[in-house]
Amino acid sequence: MTTSATSATSATSPTSAPEAGRLHRTSHTTEVAAPAGVVYGLIADAAKWPLYFPPNVHVERLAFDGVNEHLAIWATANGRATSWTSRRRLDAAARRIEFRQEVPAAPLSAMTGTWAVEALGAERSRLTLLHEFSVAGDRAEDVAWVNRATDTNSRAELGNIARLGERWGRLDALVMSFEDTVHVAAPPEAVYTFLERVEEWPKLLPHVSRLDVTEDGPVQVMSMDTLTADGAEHTTDSVRVCFPEHHRIVYKQTRTPALMEAHTGSWTLTGDAHGTTATAQHSVVLREDAITAVLGEDADVRSARAYVRTALGRNSTATLTFAKRYAEGH
Repeated sequence: MTTSATSATSATSPTSAPEAGRLHRTSHTTEVAAPAGVVYGLIADAAKWPLYFPPNVHVERLAFDGVNEHLAIWATANGRATSWTSRRRLDAAARRIEFRQEVPAAPLSAMTGTWAVEALGAERSRLTLLHEFSVAGDRAEDVAWVNRATDTNSRAELGNIARLGERWGRLDALVMSFEDTVHVAAPPEAVYTFLERVEEWPKLLPHVSRLDVTEDGPVQVMSMDTLTADGAEHTTDSVRVCFPEHHRIVYKQTRTPALMEAHTGSWTLTGDAHGTTATAQHSVVLREDAITAVLGEDADVRSARAYVRTALGRNSTATLTFAKRYAEGH
């Protein structure tokens, strides 16, 4: 039986730079019913963290030389979308990853930490996540906010790795990725405008019945009601990160339909002399224990994959088709 992630947020000690505030430490650990190499692989593959870690929205690898890695990360903390850049050093032999936030998100002034995987046998391991941080001014309310975010996110991350670990032999069947493309006889900027202005989607897309959105720079937090082909309505919450200079939007659903444990995706627009290739990409982790409840007693993983592929592909292709009409008409 997998243990739940446990937490110890304990003693503080002065840093070498007092103006940065005291150094605070946290430690979280969980046991995983999977080989240590499998667990290390899950934490080493940062690009897939949005699928595996509930708080993570998007990760961009900026540079990697096989050991040293530079990442841009978007995530939620205490219900708020935030972002930062990190440097990581990967030691596959020791199954250890050290990280340092290069540009910490406020109110942090510094954040470092370590992932460590210890083999407890051929099919079991222990995963430990350590953090050390300081807060500018060391205000008690700011320290409490960071402690709460660190504890909540660490528990979510380790807890989900433990759940994934229990199914590591079936992950290839439960994780799926696919994409659909539509050619548009218009420049990428026109298509991007349609995809970025989600507040207008209920007026423009027949499968979207409601959409609420708040924006903070390139980040959009949205709640949306969509209709499936059989008339059922699903409510999803998402965080999107917009990259207008690259004609790209990435997103993660933070509240998913019952059949999906996790869902991330992107809209990517590539221009050429003939117009734009618009691509909708999806990655999904299926919720295995919901398959028969949603699809019936005879359903299995294969039928769930087919259902999700059809449902998501239909909606995103419909969105791209309406984006095509919009862009070609402007």
